[in-house]
Amino acid sequence: MLSTSPTPQVIRRWRLSLFVFMLLVGVSMSSWIVRTPAVRDAIEASTAQMGLVLLGLSAGSMSGILSSGAAVRRFGGRNTMAVGGALVVAGVLVVGLGSEAASAPLVALGLAFFGGGGGLSEIAVNIEGADVERRLGRSVLPALHGCFSAGTVVGALAGILCTYLRVPVLWHLAVVAALAAAAVAWALRFIPTGTGRRAAVPGHGGGFRAQLAVWRDRRILLLGAVVLALALAEGSANDWLPLIMVDGHGTGQTVGSMVFAAFAAAMTAGRFAGAALLRRFGAVRVLRGSAVISSVGLALVVFSPSPALAGVAVVLWGLGASLGFPVTISAAGDSDDPDAAVGAVATAGYLAFLAGPPVLGFVGEHVGLRGAMVLVLLVVATVVVTSAAARPRDAGDGPAGETPPPGSAGEAVGVRPAADGADGAGGVGDEGAEGRPAPVG
Repeated sequence: MLSTSPTPQVIRRWRLSLFVFMLLVGVSMSSWIVRTPAVRDAIEASTAQMGLVLLGLSAGSMSGILSSGAAVRRFGGRNTMAVGGALVVAGVLVVGLGSEAASAPLVALGLAFFGGGGGLSEIAVNIEGADVERRLGRSVLPALHGCFSAGTVVGALAGILCTYLRVPVLWHLAVVAALAAAAVAWALRFIPTGTGRRAAVPGHGGGFRAQLAVWRDRRILLLGAVVLALALAEGSANDWLPLIMVDGHGTGQTVGSMVFAAFAAAMTAGRFAGAALLRRFGAVRVLRGSAVISSVGLALVVFSPSPALAGVAVVLWGLGASLGFPVTISAAGDSDDPDAAVGAVATAGYLAFLAGPPVLGFVGEHVGLRGAMVLVLLVVATVVVTSAAARPRDAGDGPAGETPPPGSAGEAVGVRPAADGADGAGGVGDEGAEGRPAPVG
């Protein structure tokens, strides 16, 4: 944690920088996702082979995730984000080079860079965001992840235009990498150093042992199961949705990109509506409703013979998946050791990105990508049971999922009241850093 109490202005700048960082990661990710059919054609990969290529993303993600907790504890969130952001930029560029060279190994390497950078930086961002949330005493993580989703919409729309105009993948992704590099450099200027950093304590295990110790808490274990399920719903769309529409429903590449853009837009809308939904219904009911809505959307994509209906159904899929990650991370922050709990639960979410691409790719090779999504549907359905773990610890003895009284500690997602003179900072209509309007959060 920071050694001194930051001023409200510093917190607003901090929050805005995190929003920008997440926005650029979303733009970078969707930029190559919407070009997946073109990349697949360039490297002449089958569905199973494409699953192996995407395994590079999974391997990179898990490498970044497994090292991120220790990196944040030793170097702080800001420095970890700097390394992660650099890897994301490099990954986007290398994917473009691999497509131009028709090299599957080079594309897989680029995805490994991207995944490693995403794993490092996004867990650090979640730890930073949870700290901002605790200082403000209000929900921040849904809007933070909403910025990521908004970035995916921007990247998807730009990708649709590039696909329609037949812009080479390399040119497209090179421009994205340059813009992302500039945005990373800007965002890091306003993020305080030291968040999550800890001094070594004699006799206290650190590193991987410390990460494992968090899982002794049954509540954290169940939150990990929730985030894994809903992250799989999100990640499977990120990995496969354009190809599901092209190969599974027989649409063209541009239509496949447009459907992914609709999914990303639904994710964005759900996340920016998250704070209001949490205040009204509480975390448990929101997660259960998310699982039901996402399941309906998935079922229609899998079983509907109509490409048009499937295209509309991805909106439900996206709305249902939108709040899984941020709401569960917020719940994990309501812990005795919030940094460790947030890192552990976020790691569980990324397990979905490790297992998802290769498993769904190999299953899809035999039963089709639509059939492979049945596995995702079954996992998402488990959230109806496991979501009770998101209940705030100080919510009293009322029914699970009951929203605490307005103004109480732990309202909706378990955040603590604002401190350090920051009460009200960052709300709708507040002025951001240097007089700029701050994003909703």
